[in-house]
Amino acid sequence: MPKPATHKWRFKSRFRRHAFGWKSQPAIRRVKQAVAEIGTVVRTDPMLAAEGAVALLERLSPALEQVDSSSGAIGTAVNHAISVLVQVIAAAPADRKTREAWLDRLWEAHAADQIPYIERVADHWGELCASKDLASAWADRLVGITRMALSPDQELRGHFHGTSACLSALYCAERYAEIMDLVPLDTIWPYQRWVVKALAARGDKAGAIQYAESCRGSWTNEGELDALCEAVLLSSGLVDEAYERYGLRAARRGTYLATFRAVTKQYPHKEAKQILADLVRTTPGDEGKWFAAAKDAGLLDEALALASRTPCDPRTLTRAARDLAESQPAFAIGAGLLALHWLIQGYGYEVTGADVWAAYANTMKAAEKNGSTAAVRERVKKLVTGENQGGLAERVLGRELGLPGAN
Repeated sequence: MPKPATHKWRFKSRFRRHAFGWKSQPAIRRVKQAVAEIGTVVRTDPMLAAEGAVALLERLSPALEQVDSSSGAIGTAVNHAISVLVQVIAAAPADRKTREAWLDRLWEAHAADQIPYIERVADHWGELCASKDLASAWADRLVGITRMALSPDQELRGHFHGTSACLSALYCAERYAEIMDLVPLDTIWPYQRWVVKALAARGDKAGAIQYAESCRGSWTNEGELDALCEAVLLSSGLVDEAYERYGLRAARRGTYLATFRAVTKQYPHKEAKQILADLVRTTPGDEGKWFAAAKDAGLLDEALALASRTPCDPRTLTRAARDLAESQPAFAIGAGLLALHWLIQGYGYEVTGADVWAAYANTMKAAEKNGSTAAVRERVKKLVTGENQGGLAERVLGRELGLPGAN
């Protein structure tokens, strides 16, 4: 049983109804703090942590209703929080009565979710049940309304907030045939994916892949579909096929570097150089954006080659020149010169004279280490003199380089 309410959770006073205004950053910060607070408790008292996780999930939507969600940042933060909190609740050593009470509370919070922020809790319902018996009981409770919601009869069909919860519970209860019977072909991907999972769980992995591919469309979450198909193939030991068909797309993250790291983590047997080359081919015209990934992998020649093909963020190049000026001066010189090149070409966000000077200073520091100060200085001078007269680089570096007419 959870402990009595003697533990004082700091997040509770912060997550009151309409506690946050329209700015998303304060709310995001508080969500992260609340998850961290629960994460600290789970190490010593998993039951208390699970009780806190339920309490936070109950409070999220009412507290965040007025937050501007147009950027997607608050939604991303909440989805991450849900993933963590679900694991805390699912792993807690709760007896059935306690877990049923938690589920009832979460069900009420999910039903009242207006925005919705905790909609994805339903996708984890089977995990939250934590046993086949309880999952089956919840499936029995929800399957009737779900059957009507997914009915081919348009007069019966409609939205039911518990449809995903029902399918998740059926999956956890290993009632795979019922999932395939319930979900029609003309429904949406969030429901269709449970058919893919059910087919794979029954051993029909080829059928699972075929069904998933038939679900592709303008409203399908392609990244999620690719990741699910990749997982099916990996579970069959078809690692090379998983990589070739889905691995590069399934690993898409918010940055090119994060994407590269995700692929190399998933396929550690493949050479980083090959993975990089394969990823570069998926984004023609964006070769320069893979510079940081190549540098991170120690592929320094490839990094410079990529940054010379298409625009690369000058600040990223300048940081590389700064960080490796001592240990890899030749590379740092190349990165610094490319930073100046792209700055002169007009690339970079809200570029100032400080950016130009930083690129120059770090390049010359590396040149000094490399014993090629004069030669590099001439290369910089050639770059700057090729700029339109009166350009930013000329104004910043003209006197330093001894250019005619410099003030």
